[in-house]
Amino acid sequence: MTDLSHPIFARLYPRLDAASARAGGDALRAELLAGTSGRVLEVGAGYGANFAHYPPEVTEVVAVEPEPRLRAKAEGMAARAPVPVTVRPGLAEELDLDDGSFDVAVASLVLCSVRDPVRVLAELRRVLKPGGELRYYEHIKGSTPGKVRFQRWADAVWPLLAAGCHVSRPTDRWIAASGFTVRAERRFEFPASGLNPASPHVIGVAVRD
Repeated sequence: MTDLSHPIFARLYPRLDAASARAGGDALRAELLAGTSGRVLEVGAGYGANFAHYPPEVTEVVAVEPEPRLRAKAEGMAARAPVPVTVRPGLAEELDLDDGSFDVAVASLVLCSVRDPVRVLAELRRVLKPGGELRYYEHIKGSTPGKVRFQRWADAVWPLLAAGCHVSRPTDRWIAASGFTVRAERRFEFPASGLNPASPHVIGVAVRD
């Protein structure tokens, strides 16, 4: 199986993400991808929001997206991207890609919603060259007891509304424990104000050991 269908979410997400982009999300995507080069794998590429931010040093992007409606939108975005982008179906847990075949792997707001994030990280490590980079931008488990409690309550319903997204995953800790050395990492709240269980975020670069 290479498709996961979420028709309502797929229709709503590009509109929601456009609002996020205007609030600062575009700058975060640009920060995530700054300095990338060579052959890049992006898992859970969605509708292709990252494509416009890849620098010219990137020779190819292979973008994997299991949701067919989002994937169709991503193909349109790929045609306008500043670097070559190939969009293909597939699950991040089961990448049909060769070992050590990428210079960079990108996980952008996706490890919250995959079924087995630890397995995904193992797959990303497998397809990276030794010394290859994992670039990640994810929302994560909060740092205060109150926020963590709020996220646990939210996770009772949030995944049903947001295509399996969980707001309380300690993704940053899983990355550090998955055969990567974290080289740079920044934690922040986005949006910076308001009552939002998904506001704790991390953006970082880790290197395959």
